[in-house]
This record gives sequence, C-alpha cells and structure tokens, in this order.
Amino acid sequence: MASSSSWHMLPSELIEHQIAQIDLLLAMYPEEEVAMEKHSQDLFDMLKAGVENNTLPNKNPGAPFSSLLLNLVILEDNTLQLDIGVPFTYEGKGPPEIAPPIKIRIIQPPWMNRATTTHLNSQISDQEDLFSSIDSIKESAAEHLQNQSSPQPAPVSAQTSGPLVRAWFYFPSISTRSKRDDFIIHAPSHSLTGFLFAGKPGLLCLEGTSSDIDSYMKFIKTESWGDIPSHHKKVSERLREEGVERVFGDMREITDEVGERRGVRANRGDMRAVEGWLGERGLGEALAKVLM
Repeated sequence: MASSSSWHMLPSELIEHQIAQIDLLLAMYPEEEVAMEKHSQDLFDMLKAGVENNTLPNKNPGAPFSSLLLNLVILEDNTLQLDIGVPFTYEGKGPPEIAPPIKIRIIQPPWMNRATTTHLNSQISDQEDLFSSIDSIKESAAEHLQNQSSPQPAPVSAQTSGPLVRAWFYFPSISTRSKRDDFIIHAPSHSLTGFLFAGKPGLLCLEGTSSDIDSYMKFIKTESWGDIPSHHKKVSERLREEGVERVFGDMREITDEVGERRGVRANRGDMRAVEGWLGERGLGEALAKVLM
C-alpha cells in the first residue's frame, strides 16, 4: 500500500470536478439516505472552500478521498448500502488529465448472499460514470429481489434428464474466496442445488442429475480452477446417493452460518456442527460416510 507521502493533490480543476459529483449526489438523495463521516465531511468542506477561495493546499491534507454511504431503496423495505469513495489525490510522477474514477462497493445486505454480492461488485465498471453505475447496481439488485420473491419450480435441466442423485465431495482445504464463489454462482446454470462448507476440510454437496453434476465439476476444474496447478486441484467424490429428492432449495455457502471457526487462521470448520445442521435436514448419517 502506498504511503501518504506518495500521494499528491489533484489539480484544482479535477478537484472541482470531484466536488461537483458529491454535490450532485447530495442534491439527488434525501439527507437520511446519504451521509459522510466527519473526517470525510471535513476534507470535503476544506477542499470546497479552497476551490471557492483559490486556497487549495499543495500537499495531501491527510485523507486521499471522501467516503459517502448511500442507502438505496431497491424494492419496498429492502435497502442496499453503497460505500462510495471519491478520490482527491493521485499517485505517480505527473498529474492525470482526467479525474480518477469514483469507487463504489456494495455492502452485503441481509437479503443477499455473499456470492451474489461479490458478483455484483465485480460487475461495477470504472468506465461508467457514478450515476450510471448506481442505476446499474439498483437494476441488478431489484432483479435479484424479484427472482427471490417469485415462486421457483424445482430446477430442471434443459439439456439432460435422469434420476436425481446427491453427490458429496471432500476437499482437504478450500479457502480462496473467488473459487468458493464460483461454486455458488455457476450451480443454477447446471440445475444444481446444495451447499459448500469451506475451510480445512471442505465439503460440497450437490443435488441434480449425474450428468449435470459431472458437467458442473468438469467446468469448475477446467474453467474456475484453470489457473491452479493440477497437483493442487485436490477434491474427491466420496459418496453419490441415488433415488433421492431435493432437500435444498438453492445453492449456497454455509461456512459462516454453521459452527465456529478454529485454528491459527480460523479456517478449521466445526464438523460436529455441520453434522447437526445436516441432521436437521435428514442427512445426518451422510457426513460420517463422506469423512471416512
């Protein structure tokens, strides 16, 4: 991370541009929906006065950006918080010709899982202006909510058919966030439901047809894990139950929901808690077979 001494104030015309963006944002939303913390407000006020009085500081005043918290109303009582960072400094030898992009980060709400939040954050483009980005985020979040509230039939593969099976996979370790998210994001397109429990060890349960499960795991290993050396792609199928009915309504990660994390890096899962969680769903006996 760059030290404060490596940051330089933007030219006055670019600072004025960034201030105008904040002013417009504050004008567009009610006071209760957008707020700045004190240090961000102090920086904003100082720079705004500096532009008006031609007394801008030549050196970095201490904070590289002003941060705003925007509460977007998506549908009815569902809100989405956006952390918006407006930079007033640059790093490098020469000043930029255009203002650096305003950074937007979605803060995970209770009604959206981590994988979806991560996916939406990854879709935010630095090439869009602030207000186009906000509109795109609001549209995507509303679509997610509508899909959640609409009654969903049991997933049926458009390409394959066959009896449902429940497959259990064991990982000696799985921790990388992007790899974990891929398991969740790509399951619906393969008509799969189930769960992922990450850590040491990791556990993956998939419900669907055998062909869909095999296709999904092939995709994960070749696409999601394409940058991982083959000797690190350690996952083994431990159990495949036939003639089952779906127990899970979707695909999700349960790592932070079940049990406590142990170990120096808090990456060792509580398998006894997982066993209890599965028992509540009539699957308690499966874990012992998977961990044998």
